[in-house]
Amino acid sequence: MNKKFVGAVALSLFFQVSAFAQFGGFGGPQGGGSVPDADKTADVNYVGDGKTYHTLDIYIPKQAKESYPVVIHTYGSAWSSNNMKGSADLSTICAAYAKAGYAVVTPNHRSASDAKYPAQLHDIKAVVRFVRGNAAKYKFDTNFVAVSGFSSGGHLSSLTATTCGLKEGKSGSVTVDLVGDLGEFTSFSSCVDGAVLWSPPTDIYTMNPISMGGSGTMEGAFIGVEREGNKDKWMVASSPYYASDDDPPVIMFHGTSDNIVNIEQSQELYDSLKKHNVVTEFVKVSGGSHGGNVMNSSENLSKAVAFLDKAREAKAAAATVAPPATGDSTTTPPATGDSTTTPPATGDSTTTPPTTTPPATGDSTTTPPTTTPPATGDSTVTAPPATGDSAAALPAMRSVVSGPTTYKVFSLDGTLVMKSSTLNLSRLNPGVYYVVATTREGARRTFRIAKP
Repeated sequence: MNKKFVGAVALSLFFQVSAFAQFGGFGGPQGGGSVPDADKTADVNYVGDGKTYHTLDIYIPKQAKESYPVVIHTYGSAWSSNNMKGSADLSTICAAYAKAGYAVVTPNHRSASDAKYPAQLHDIKAVVRFVRGNAAKYKFDTNFVAVSGFSSGGHLSSLTATTCGLKEGKSGSVTVDLVGDLGEFTSFSSCVDGAVLWSPPTDIYTMNPISMGGSGTMEGAFIGVEREGNKDKWMVASSPYYASDDDPPVIMFHGTSDNIVNIEQSQELYDSLKKHNVVTEFVKVSGGSHGGNVMNSSENLSKAVAFLDKAREAKAAAATVAPPATGDSTTTPPATGDSTTTPPATGDSTTTPPTTTPPATGDSTTTPPTTTPPATGDSTVTAPPATGDSAAALPAMRSVVSGPTTYKVFSLDGTLVMKSSTLNLSRLNPGVYYVVATTREGARRTFRIAKP
């Protein structure tokens, strides 16, 4: 066969795959552009290794403030590009975030050619830690750090949101590290406070495979093996598998005419999150394809911003510290769940029970953490001592909480000691506890009880 012909075919296939991944396929038509309402700091290395694939750009809103909540937005590329931060929906999604007052961070990450999964997840989590570690330098308000992403960037963002608190992911005989040790800020939390997912693959084991022109699939290149006979290796890279009660709020946008990533991918994650009472929304965009103007309409961009605003406001409201009871300590204990009001517990003193959960500072192994210490830089909170409590509060609690409910039980020093869909006092040692009951609809009630 003519060598020139072979070379031409190979070159043609290369450009087809490259164009597919970056512009018209799994990465979608993201375009370049700019973020007009923000000042840009380019090419910051978030690991400190001098690698292009470990750089990010920062966009700070021009509206002067002391600090800015943060959205980390990751480009789509079928995990095939390590340098597309300059095409990460800048003039659409990122511009909308910045206009709404969010600092926007657009990172590069390693491609499937550079390293296999979970390297890309390690990269994004290192970005989250970098943001927390550089709060003062870049005026980041780390009380609210969210992730956002399109296509494969949405996949990485969905994993970042659902694996908070997990050091390892396991399926069958396969175990993967979900955190990594990149960068100098490994003592900071890699958890996030919200996620916006645009046309995301979520369960790559169940999605329609994306062919690489006869040489395997994009997913297989990302994982390192093809799907046949390797279910466990693909499962540990799928976010519905990790959904849990303490996941942050998540909104998904997916086009009904998306022929690259089937819409069932968002549906699957949405269903998994709902089963765990996570605050989540699923916007099915009529006629929307994989990226493009229909998906990035002003209506959808406004919905995304409104969702983040609501999540941020709910977290801020939950962080309000109640006044102490007479003779008690000066701080109140953490709790969980999002709501704007928390009535006093039946039979308790005049203090309002706890309304905040301190962010996690590290990642536990295989299961969500049983303790939730505050993140570095956050204040430490301590519960006031209980006085005159009894188990009589329990019947009152059950009378006002109905339907599917998640219970979180805290000791008086603010330590999370139990989290369950049922409240089983037999699992508690004798003592006084705070119980936070959160319904599927997001309503929350807090009670103080005594276990004899």
